[in-house]
Amino acid sequence: MSVPKKNNNLVGKRVKKARLALKPKLSQDALSGKLAGRGVGIDRAGIAKLEGGSRYVSDFEVKALAAALRVTVAWLLGSES
Repeated sequence: MSVPKKNNNLVGKRVKKARLALKPKLSQDALSGKLAGRGVGIDRAGIAKLEGGSRYVSDFEVKALAAALRVTVAWLLGSES
């Protein structure tokens, strides 16, 4: 019997959506670089896990992700459409 995958964050799907909506599209590696410039260390593999819902996201990471992706924290958290 398999154990169902637990989603550990609310923002993963929206991070991917925002990243791919940018013109030009932003790679996971490029997003990692933008976050590093803001003092947040999430590597490409971490971004992939985050987008897949298997990595937790802290409050300061959500704030940095929103700034790097040019969206609001509320949008990332699903409070805005």
